[in-house]
Amino acid sequence: MSELHRITFDPQVCSGRPTVRGLRIRVKDVLELLAAGASHDEILQDYPALDREDILAVLEYAARQSDHTVLRVA
Repeated sequence: MSELHRITFDPQVCSGRPTVRGLRIRVKDVLELLAAGASHDEILQDYPALDREDILAVLEYAARQSDHTVLRVA
């Protein structure tokens, strides 16, 4: 089941960047933590407002964002 409904966009929160459930926790911040090697448990300890489904939503959002055609202009 998709968890994308957890990713929100609001011009009044983080300048409209994608966040988790309207919190001031950007998708980018969670992705950077994961890329740096943080475990889900470590992220959840550092951000108690998040839950496991939020992290899955961030990963799903990133996966969908990366699935686009790249055009090269000669």
